[in-house]
Amino acid sequence: MDEKELLKKISDNVIQGRVEAGDEGVEEGLEGQPAVTELVTEAVKQGIDPKTIVLQGLTTPMEEVGKKFEQGDYLIPDMLAAAECVGVAMDILSPHLLKLGVESKGKFITATVAGDVHDIGKNIVSIMLKGAGYEVIDIGNDVPTERIVKAVKDHNAPFLGMSALLTTTMRAMGDVIKKLEEEGIRSKVKVLIGGAPVSADFARQIKADAYCKDAFQAIEILKNVA
Repeated sequence: MDEKELLKKISDNVIQGRVEAGDEGVEEGLEGQPAVTELVTEAVKQGIDPKTIVLQGLTTPMEEVGKKFEQGDYLIPDMLAAAECVGVAMDILSPHLLKLGVESKGKFITATVAGDVHDIGKNIVSIMLKGAGYEVIDIGNDVPTERIVKAVKDHNAPFLGMSALLTTTMRAMGDVIKKLEEEGIRSKVKVLIGGAPVSADFARQIKADAYCKDAFQAIEILKNVA
């Protein structure tokens, strides 16, 4: 299989959400065929530039997945499956990218705030950020304000992403920002927020740097705030 065909197959399997050969895809009849794990491993073995694999095999298809999601062709489980493919591929590629001297774009703390256990959106964002070159430190869900701030300080992270799915918990995002101000580190960290009840207006109210409606917008916004 030549480079062009291999990259196309990786891309297609990301869109299908197939991590391993035994996985089914969005379309039928793919079970048993090589999937992202096998194909990315083969691409590395063939000496294909890891940066090319990331760009053509992972980033481009995830943009396609984003379009399908926005158009209603894909549901959240479909997008999560595709994002999982990117995460697995990045685990395989990371050592090779480091050898090439591809530096991380910075440490990025992600968390779902206190009182909220919803984490699908956060997980998708974390995987996408990883694929975009950030060193992601996901500290989980239902995370108290103090622990979020401590993680930012301990890792000297320039980025923080917070998620909430409930109107009763989203206020905790403001508490985190106030605590960052009290600790004197607010100016050192860009704060991005997201989740169903959150809005651009709410982001302005609590003095967050940006509101992101989804993982794809988060990547776009980071190009401007980073």
